[in-house]
Amino acid sequence: MATDIAIIGAGPSGLIAAERLAGAGHSVTLYDRMPSPARKLLLAGRGGLNLTHSEPFDAFLPRYREAAPWLEPALRAFPPQALRDWADELGQETFIGSSGRVFPKAMKASPLLRAWLRRLEALGVTFAPRHQWRGWNEDGALLFDHDGAAVEVRPAATLFALGGASWPRLGSDGGWASLLAERGIAISPLRPANGGFAIAWSPVLRERFAGQPLKRIAIRFGDEEARGEAMIDAAGLEGGAVYALSASLRQAILRDGTATVTLDLRPDLDQPRLAERLASRRKGETLSNHLRKAAGLSPVAITLLREPGRLPEEPAALAALIKALPLTLSGLSPIERAISTAGGIALAELDDNLMLKRLPGAFAAGEMLDWEAPTGGYLLQACFATGVAAAAGLESWLRR
Repeated sequence: MATDIAIIGAGPSGLIAAERLAGAGHSVTLYDRMPSPARKLLLAGRGGLNLTHSEPFDAFLPRYREAAPWLEPALRAFPPQALRDWADELGQETFIGSSGRVFPKAMKASPLLRAWLRRLEALGVTFAPRHQWRGWNEDGALLFDHDGAAVEVRPAATLFALGGASWPRLGSDGGWASLLAERGIAISPLRPANGGFAIAWSPVLRERFAGQPLKRIAIRFGDEEARGEAMIDAAGLEGGAVYALSASLRQAILRDGTATVTLDLRPDLDQPRLAERLASRRKGETLSNHLRKAAGLSPVAITLLREPGRLPEEPAALAALIKALPLTLSGLSPIERAISTAGGIALAELDDNLMLKRLPGAFAAGEMLDWEAPTGGYLLQACFATGVAAAAGLESWLRR
């Protein structure tokens, strides 16, 4: 079996690379182990597909932390506005939400994906579902398992876009890491990113409040702070405000075994004003009722406040605890439950065109690469941008 270009992985990176290469006149076959493409994108878009973010580029770029310098060329070549323009061209107009996040007006991934697949089919892209990549044979051909049958492919060039290791039931299981490592390619260990953390809750909190949200809070760790919502689950804490600090928290836990954060349950109210409110407790009023009325705390927040032990009665001490409640995180949630993955192909293994130096003609994009970002549109933006960059690099290599 022969083809011009093989793209392995039918997520956003692989699909946008296929679009670019097919649009340039190349014959492209897109292989994926799942029965249909972009399953993780579809699930992520059920509650509103956050494509990218509208903040200025000088604020946008640092969201990628240590990877920002080497991602910058790809992100500048395909910035957030380019992604919005692309969606508009598919008939999926976007809008900016109150948080600065960018969504399609349909608020779902399925209309965008349907339009996208129609475009790819019109460009002549061939889809090869249920093809599990198994590495290479002795002659260097790509090996696939297709419904139990071995398939060999000898493309002129290959682009890997196999994702990370989160949500494996949707296609990204990280199995590619060992296959590339066997070829001498350095792989930074795959770790959960934008995931939850383990906390040893009391039985009362775990049994009564698992699944309950903590709204409008702030979480602080070191000199970092994130505002938003968190969610109590039976094993610990997750949610957007937690995910924003996940990289630093993960590093601390892997280094020290634990990490202690402080929760501000009323970040909109300064401590003196909160203490003043708490000083006005009526005679005979229960402390729980007083916290609900004077501090505006929900039942789950009040129960969480009691986790360290008996609550102080003195208003100033109680206000201080509400503003800085310590929580010790004792571990990471499993990578299978994380939104995304940190780690992947080490930067040193790639040239400026995202080609693997040890495998001329083989390129990589998306979550396979060693970068991470918080939720808020940054994940998809980098997946699209690196897919576009790898496609450009591959086409340049073919011309040479």
